[in-house]
Amino acid sequence: MNYDAALDTAIERLHTEDRYRTFIDIERTRGQYPHAVWNKPDGTTQPVTVWCGNDYLGMGQHPVVLAAMHEALDATGAGSGGTRNISGTTVYHKRLEAELADLHQKEAALLFTSAYIANDATLSTLPRLFPGLIIYSDALNHASMIEGVRRNGGAKRIFRHNDVAHLRALLAADDPDAPKLIAFESIYSMDGDFGPIAEICDLAEEFGALTYIDEVHAVGMYGPRGGGVAERDGLMDRIDIINGTLAKAYGVMGGYISASARMCDAIRSYAPGFIFTTSLPPAVAAGAAASVRHLKDDQALRSSQQTQARILKTRLKGMGLPIIDHGSHIVPLIVGDPKHTKQLSDMLLTDFGIYVQPINYPTVPRGTERLRFTPSPVHGPREMDALVRSLDSLWSHCALNRAELAG
Repeated sequence: MNYDAALDTAIERLHTEDRYRTFIDIERTRGQYPHAVWNKPDGTTQPVTVWCGNDYLGMGQHPVVLAAMHEALDATGAGSGGTRNISGTTVYHKRLEAELADLHQKEAALLFTSAYIANDATLSTLPRLFPGLIIYSDALNHASMIEGVRRNGGAKRIFRHNDVAHLRALLAADDPDAPKLIAFESIYSMDGDFGPIAEICDLAEEFGALTYIDEVHAVGMYGPRGGGVAERDGLMDRIDIINGTLAKAYGVMGGYISASARMCDAIRSYAPGFIFTTSLPPAVAAGAAASVRHLKDDQALRSSQQTQARILKTRLKGMGLPIIDHGSHIVPLIVGDPKHTKQLSDMLLTDFGIYVQPINYPTVPRGTERLRFTPSPVHGPREMDALVRSLDSLWSHCALNRAELAG
């Protein structure tokens, strides 16, 4: 086989379908976020404003987080030195897990190197703990959940997105004595819609199923202490396993699950994705713990972020732009064509210094390609005005191109 030719064919297919992903070299400057510098391919630089970052609250720049990381770095050095089982468990990891267990009012928490790994490792391990387990997974669950469910070797059922009636029918059709788990998200990141948590919990109780919720886009952001949508709605006690990230609203890195002490102990003991992975650097764990601790009390920051999201959605709606608004902090602008989504993204960057990545298939269905804006408390009136003016200038241009393409 000509391996190089096969690679060229695979890459060219993405170019042909206008789905090839281009990395933009962004250099953040401490204290200046969302402003950054674009290191262009020709060696020059250009100031940009980041509008697609997942550092939802700007905590990656927060003095409390930076101070904790500096302190831990000076005290312990760079890396953890091993897996959690072999020299990689430090006081910083234990403190972070305690903060997370307290956040979700669970007995324990288990730290992973990312929320992707936490989902994959946990969901792929559960059938080993519960032989015959059937996992019921929302059709729009994140790739990490899909991968974990796919790899576990057990039975799976896919229910239509947020369709509680379909989920009920699938549950009712299976052996009532079989162990069951329902896996879903609190906020689906591409449309920004909410999962029907209470209704799913009702079904789980009726059919004797465990519940597994991904709160990645909600932790730090919702609830009186940032515990997520389940906390906001008073439902955390009805969820068996909560998955979250430390890389979005908390502004650092890492992922976790929070559950009963028995559940966390079993996953810790059986999941290869936990057992055989070097643990997070102590400084990262320290920064994450400081961020979680701070956001338990900073409701003003959460409120400011929600206000910014409402303002942006109101202004874009006023311009007649096709945004999706489910009431969350995520602002998707539907373009509907991969070529023009990329074109719009490129023109925003080069002509206006606004950085927002195109979202194309397979992340979203074909025909729903979009730009996904994530306003934050550090996007002020000046940044908002600049974004709105640039979109007003470019949208009609791209609309003409789409019309020409259709004609």
